[in-house]
Amino acid sequence: MSVCLSLKRITASLSPSLSAPRPLGDSAASVRDAFGITAAGCDARQVPMLLDECGVEWNSIGCCNWPQDFPYVPRVEFRIAVSCSPTPSLLLHFRVEEDSIRALCAEDNGRVWTDSCVEMFLSPHPDDGSYYNLECNCIGTVLLGYHDGRGNKLHASADLMAGISRWSSLGRLPFAERKADGPWQVALVVPLTSYWMECDEWFGEGAVIRGNFYKCGDELSKPHFLSWAPIEWEKPNFHLPQFFGQLCWR
Repeated sequence: MSVCLSLKRITASLSPSLSAPRPLGDSAASVRDAFGITAAGCDARQVPMLLDECGVEWNSIGCCNWPQDFPYVPRVEFRIAVSCSPTPSLLLHFRVEEDSIRALCAEDNGRVWTDSCVEMFLSPHPDDGSYYNLECNCIGTVLLGYHDGRGNKLHASADLMAGISRWSSLGRLPFAERKADGPWQVALVVPLTSYWMECDEWFGEGAVIRGNFYKCGDELSKPHFLSWAPIEWEKPNFHLPQFFGQLCWR
């Protein structure tokens, strides 16, 4: 069964970030303020309010594809839009309510999927099996990779990773698993240039691409593997572009 998501194009501008990210070795005040994370490029703290103002709808990540082995289903929603100013970017906003949370991974392109993690996979050319996987834990640590469909994979460079702006309601500091005291949110501003093997026309007017959105927590006390588009596979596996849904720009 194929699912389709209509993606809105936003004309309002995002302001530049107020400050660049600092290493985790700095004090808490240097990596977290009253709003959460600040990062290079556009300011992701503005994303939730901007999407509210533009009426961008929430979508559920609620497909429990392996209920016998992994029955736990936290409440997870996401919304996505495209902004053309000040630079063409994807705007992502996730909202999660789960029993416990964890964020041990503090370095980009690390094992973020073992923490409380949300993900977006996109396929520019689904016929050849190629796709990008963007994964983010609950404190805004990000992994971005490219798979060419022939078994080869690459991670984005440090420069590209630095261009992805992040905001998290939990701040930037890592922590061991603990009971959640309420929902958490994370927002990302992902420049289209982050998808370094493609050109901007991939996201052009009227384009239809394929993708899926996920929530996982491989090493939490209640491991789970949820998806937006259903996956018909014998065991948890998100790296299956044949089960991606459609994303249509408008």
